Amino acid sequence: MIDLSGRVVLVTGAGGTIGAGIAARFADAGALVVRHRGTQDGDLRTEAQRVVDEAAAHHGRLDAVVNNAGVQPVEPLPGMTIEQWQSVVDTNLTGPFAVTQAAAAHLPAGGSVTHIASIEGRNPAEGHAHYSASKAALIMHARAAALEYGPRGIRVNTVSPGLVARPGIEEQWPEGVARWLAAAPLERLGTPEDIGNACVFLASDLASWITGHDLVVDGGVTARPTW
Repeated sequence: MIDLSGRVVLVTGAGGTIGAGIAARFADAGALVVRHRGTQDGDLRTEAQRVVDEAAAHHGRLDAVVNNAGVQPVEPLPGMTIEQWQSVVDTNLTGPFAVTQAAAAHLPAGGSVTHIASIEGRNPAEGHAHYSASKAALIMHARAAALEYGPRGIRVNTVSPGLVARPGIEEQWPEGVARWLAAAPLERLGTPEDIGNACVFLASDLASWITGHDLVVDGGVTARPTW
């Protein structure tokens, strides 16, 4: 087991299924977890500085951040409005940018930032043009941040989940779940804990020479040939 005792970790979007799983795995590893539960509520474009500063001030330090807050609406590209596009980009990309910038002032050498991206950052899905584009940009933001914050000893990576189980997904999207299970070599959906485990690893000393990396956690589905 990875031991993160004494470290303070901020997890945004911790009220959602994946965010709650990430927060739980950090807590299991002994970290003190600050759970930011909003997505668009309390817009992180403007609230990032306050959220980060309060977390660091209350606990006297900040060692790691997981930028998980995000949205995933379904809207066909031909009829998508600028407002719909901008809302997703603001939440999924600009929010993590603002949180990372604010957190860097507090993170020590050895500190870590992890963005939750998606396999759709490389493989788009219909109705998700705004979401896929925002996640692709998030992966590149992490690489750019790794480059610029690296001299200070701060590491920045992404975790790109595949399809993660949530309550009711089999009933709400049976055909999608069936396609996923048929395509995934491990023949199951992911769990929030799977994503949390990846985040804990990247925040730990075991990943001390890993930065600018996109860790795909998808049960092997992207290894499947598409032809």
